Amino acid sequence: MAGAHYILSIDQGTTSTRALLFDRSGSPMRVRQTELRQIYPQDGWVEHDPEEIWKATLEVCRGLLTAGTHAENIAAIGITNQRETTVLWERATGKPLHNAIVWQDRRTADMCARLKAEGREAAVQAKTGLLLDPYFSGTKLAWLLDHLPDARKRAEKGELCFGTVDSWLVYKLTGGKAHVTDATNASRTLLFNIGTQDWDDEILGWLGIPRALLPEVKDCCADFGRTEKSLFGAEIAVAGVAGDQQAATVGQACFEPGLMKSTYGTGCFAMLNTGERQVASANRLLTTVAYRLGGKTAYALEGSIFMAGAIVQWLRDEMRLISNSAESERLAEDADPNSPVVLVPAFTGLGAPYWDPHARAALFGMTRDTGAAEIVRAALESVSFQTRDLMEAMAADMKAAGLQSPQALRVDGGMVANDWFMQNLTDILGAPVERPAVIETTALGAAYLAGMQVGFYGGTGDVARNWQCERAFEPQMVEDERTRRYGRWQQAVGRVLTR
Repeated sequence: MAGAHYILSIDQGTTSTRALLFDRSGSPMRVRQTELRQIYPQDGWVEHDPEEIWKATLEVCRGLLTAGTHAENIAAIGITNQRETTVLWERATGKPLHNAIVWQDRRTADMCARLKAEGREAAVQAKTGLLLDPYFSGTKLAWLLDHLPDARKRAEKGELCFGTVDSWLVYKLTGGKAHVTDATNASRTLLFNIGTQDWDDEILGWLGIPRALLPEVKDCCADFGRTEKSLFGAEIAVAGVAGDQQAATVGQACFEPGLMKSTYGTGCFAMLNTGERQVASANRLLTTVAYRLGGKTAYALEGSIFMAGAIVQWLRDEMRLISNSAESERLAEDADPNSPVVLVPAFTGLGAPYWDPHARAALFGMTRDTGAAEIVRAALESVSFQTRDLMEAMAADMKAAGLQSPQALRVDGGMVANDWFMQNLTDILGAPVERPAVIETTALGAAYLAGMQVGFYGGTGDVARNWQCERAFEPQMVEDERTRRYGRWQQAVGRVLTR
C-alpha cells in the first residue's frame, strides 16, 4: 500500500465500458472508455455479448496501466455496473451459455403478468421491495433456464453460474475463483429478501431457480478476491462493488436519510436515502438496498426511468437531428419556448411510477412550424418531467412514513453537463438542483468503496466532507407555467399507457 497512489474503478455501463484512476482526494486522474455494442434480436429484446464486456473491461484497464501507471501503484479495484443485466455461464470453463439479457429487455412481460395474475406481486414486493416487471433479473434468469437445452438440470447439479455484470467481471478477474456479488446488486434480482439479506427460497421456487446457481452475497466493501497475476502483471485486490445507482449514491455522499441523488446516464435513476427504515411505496416506487457496510444495511426509495441519455443518443443516431450530444443544448436554446410539442419516450415501455412495459413512444403537439429544435427541446424536457414524476411519488411516500421529503436534488451523469437541461430540470421540479464538482460519481462511488475497504480512504464521514457542489441551479419559472407544462406532460403520458 505504501507505493499505491490510486484506486482503479471499473464502470461497466449499458452503452460503454470505462476504467478510471482516482487519487486520494477522490479526483479522477485518467480515463479509458470503449463503446459497447447493443444487440436487438427482436422488438423489446436487448442483449449484450458477455465476452465483449469482458474483453472491453480488460482493454480499458490495461490501457490505463500501460500509460505510466503500474499494477503496483493500484491499491485496489472497485467495480460498478449496469444492474439487472443477466449472465449465465459454465462454472468450469467460464463460457457464457447465451448473450447477456439487458435490464431494458422486455421479453418476460408475459411471465410477469402471469405471476401477477397468480397473486404473487404483494409477496414479492414485501420481500424484495421490487415489483413484478421484466426489468429485474429473476424472470430473465428463469427465461434462460426455460429456453436453453438442459440448463435447469445443469444448474441443479451446480454446473452453471448466474450473475449480474459485477459477478461476471469478478469471476473473470479472479480466474474463476470467486462467484460473488454485493448486497446492492443482489437486491435488484427479484430473488433477494432485503429484510433477511438472503436469497428467498419461496421466490426461487416460484421461478424454478436452483440456489446452486447463485453467488455469495457480500457487503459493498469486502474481499471479493484478487485479480489473476497474468492480467495486469501483479495481483490487485477487488475490494468494492456496487450497482451503478448505489455507487452514485455513495459518490454523491448521500449517507443521511432525506438526501437524494439522480443519475442521468442511459436511463435516469433517482435514489432517496431512508436510512435503516424500509419505506414501502404506495406509489409504485422501489424499496432497495442503498449500501451495506460493516454488515449494516441502509435502504432507499428508487425510481427508475428507462430513457434519459439514451434519448439524446436516439436524436443523434436514429433521427439524425444532432451530430453530437453537445448540440442538443444549443438547439434547445434556439427552440420556440412556447412550443406545445411533448415527447413521451416509451421506446421500451415506461418505468416508475407507471410500470407499463407495453407503452410505446409518441410525439404530440406538432404544428407546421415544428422543427428539429422543438423536437430536441421536447426530448430534453421529457427527462425533467419524468424526474418530477419520481420526486412527487417519493414525497408522497415519505410523508406517509412520517419522514422528511427531499429539499434538493444532487445530480450526476453525462446529461448534467448540459446547462439548458439543468435549468429546465430545476424549473420543472420547483426545487434546487446541485451539480457536484466531480460528475463521475458512479465510478467515484466504486472507488470510495474499494478504498474504504483497504484503508486508502477514511469512512463515510471523510467521503461526505470530500463532496463539493460545483453549481446550484435555482428555479426561475413561475408556478403557473410549471403547472401548465407538467399538466400537458401528464395528458400525453395518459395517451400512451396501456393499462
